[in-house]
Amino acid sequence: MRWIRQLFMHSHLYHFLFRFIYVACLSLIALSSSSAAVAGVNEKYQSFTKAKKVLMSNVYMGTLERKTIYCGASFDKKKNITPPTGFKTSVYKKRAKRVEMEHVVPAENFGRAFVEWREGNKACMNSKGKSFKGRKCASKMNTEYQYMQSDLYNLYPAIGAVNALRSNYNFTLLPSAKSDFGQCDMRIDHRKAQPPVKARGRIARTYMYMQAVYPKYTMSKQQQKLMIAWDKQFPVSQWECVRAKRIEKIQGNKNMFVLRGC
Repeated sequence: MRWIRQLFMHSHLYHFLFRFIYVACLSLIALSSSSAAVAGVNEKYQSFTKAKKVLMSNVYMGTLERKTIYCGASFDKKKNITPPTGFKTSVYKKRAKRVEMEHVVPAENFGRAFVEWREGNKACMNSKGKSFKGRKCASKMNTEYQYMQSDLYNLYPAIGAVNALRSNYNFTLLPSAKSDFGQCDMRIDHRKAQPPVKARGRIARTYMYMQAVYPKYTMSKQQQKLMIAWDKQFPVSQWECVRAKRIEKIQGNKNMFVLRGC
């Protein structure tokens, strides 16, 4: 304890220590307030299949609203795609004709936090007696995972081919890469993806929401910096506000990262 007595004998050190503790406490209070503001998770939709149907029937109801997140492609209530001008793909051509619900934060990113995903479970056995793990086992055995993968805020319509090629890759900037889909500037290279400019704000606020409300999911520092930058650079749109309010009404919780900009 001698070093503590010596420290307090020097007033400038005392004031430095006091200020350090004061600032740290303010930071903790701010963090706590931020978390409280976005508190609340999906506790309504446990089935991923059900969640996709609800999005189509209760969120993307109108013709003008039915646009995919990355390419802005129109789709009808039967999920048939009308490709935008200049869209082209050399891969997954059959899936390019259909809309799919994309996990903006890939299921694998939070799924690996669950033991069922990483190691499986003795109940995860197929009809031939072969064990399985990963998404299939987590979806079967873990309720928390089921709610996370069915969270409507994290699901956006995408052209099937884009969803397939994006896979579970994280977003970054790829200035030297070329678009994989013609005039839809979605670039995928070395297991990373760069989305079109118009999608970046929505992506950022989805990542920030998922990290804020689900303790199982944490972004890397690099990913978090990118999402904070995109959130500031690309403000909330009118449709993004409408979408968030519709989801709040049917799912029961808020995405404050969107609503604070509405």
